[in-house]
Amino acid sequence: MFSGDSAIYVVYAAAALCGIMIAETAYLLLARGNDRRDAINRRMRLKVKEVSQRDVLLQLRKERGLENARFSAATLKFLQTLRVQSGLSMALPKFLGFTSLAAAIISGLLFHFSHSLLTALIAFPLLLPLTPFMTLRRMRKRRHKIFGVQLPEALDLITRGLKAGHPVPVAIAMVGREMLDPVGTEFGLVADEITYGSDMVTALNGMYDRVGQEDLPLFVTAVSIQSTSGGNLREILDGLSQVIRGRGKLRRKIRAISAEGRMSAIILTAVPVALLTVLTVFMPHFYAGVTDKHMTWYLLGFAAFWLGLGNFIMVRMANFRF
Repeated sequence: MFSGDSAIYVVYAAAALCGIMIAETAYLLLARGNDRRDAINRRMRLKVKEVSQRDVLLQLRKERGLENARFSAATLKFLQTLRVQSGLSMALPKFLGFTSLAAAIISGLLFHFSHSLLTALIAFPLLLPLTPFMTLRRMRKRRHKIFGVQLPEALDLITRGLKAGHPVPVAIAMVGREMLDPVGTEFGLVADEITYGSDMVTALNGMYDRVGQEDLPLFVTAVSIQSTSGGNLREILDGLSQVIRGRGKLRRKIRAISAEGRMSAIILTAVPVALLTVLTVFMPHFYAGVTDKHMTWYLLGFAAFWLGLGNFIMVRMANFRF
């Protein structure tokens, strides 16, 4: 079909086309990798989508429930504050719907195993407020832990920015661009609020309201005092970073010392539950004669109450607040 010379040109053209496609593929992969590296937190991912800075600020505030005034009533104010500090981006009514469904499922399982409608009817109203509270509380605790680890690094980054001659808002904006969540997005929100007219002290106090981490007031107070009375903020933040790292080391040391008490509480709780589960699975008729007795479930509830009380006491003994 092709002569010898034509076949060589076809091979050359195909090789050149393959080289171009390989180069384009490498460029797309590298460009995508750069975008992914630039979008290291939620705020930067929104900016990659070519959304304006104002729209990014409004979107982040909407996700956190800061723009929704329907839940500012006193009855739900505590839950709304807990939701904001937990970092939950899901709408609060939707979240409450999921937790209510989980409470209903747990109550249904209790009715299925206990064959007692009274037990399910008592458990459901107790689980209805307890499930969202415990879920949000656990999310907030995990977020505070991550924020406490990242905060000294953020202060070091701000200190390096001040040493380079940048003003404080620019140094804060650097944290929003270069650090992961939750610190990156929170400091980015501060930078955006300052850009759109908020003063620095108000923006930092707003960040503390959104986060609630116990080390953050040290930074907010330091910047607030420096903005009103002056001073060398670079040296203050340098020393503050060391103080926060020392507090973190002390927390970890206390957690290591109290590990024995916490492990004792876990074992003492798990042993009766595991024993009951094993007997129910391998010897289903062991409790068959007493499962239909109301007194059995009253005694189990009484035992669970004392077990929970014992765990509470052991947790309080192993929990050092400072």
